[in-house]
Amino acid sequence: MGQLDRITQEPDVMGGKACIRGMRVTVGMVVGQVGAGHSVDEIITDYPYLEREDVMQALRYAAWRSEEREVMLASA
Repeated sequence: MGQLDRITQEPDVMGGKACIRGMRVTVGMVVGQVGAGHSVDEIITDYPYLEREDVMQALRYAAWRSEEREVMLASA
């Protein structure tokens, strides 16, 4: 997986959700825009404070998270 230096998680920003560069723009919002059929160029036009690499890293992060596997631990 490529570097994800633009994805941040801070407890006091958007409830600790993964965000773009500490802004109040979540990875989920960006990925949702792509899922709704918006192009990267449209997203950047609608959110001029985002850069192309922000969108690409959000997609890479979401793809990485979707491949995670949760392991249920036995209760004590």
